[in-house]
Amino acid sequence: MRKQTLIYWQDGDMYVGRLRERADVFSQGETLEELVENIKEVLLLMEETDFVDVPENWQSKEIVLEA
Repeated sequence: MRKQTLIYWQDGDMYVGRLRERADVFSQGETLEELVENIKEVLLLMEETDFVDVPENWQSKEIVLEA
């Protein structure tokens, strides 16, 4: 189990949020609990598709981006 940080706010009657560690994972819900469940579902779906069409010999490299 790995921890993620949910950043959330209210937009009208909805809770909206995203993960700090994965800004591409975001969702909404009518309650905070629904938002959390939706975020978990989106994260799982994103992780399932992260390596689609990536060759078996993929590599990674950490880089520094300066603002």
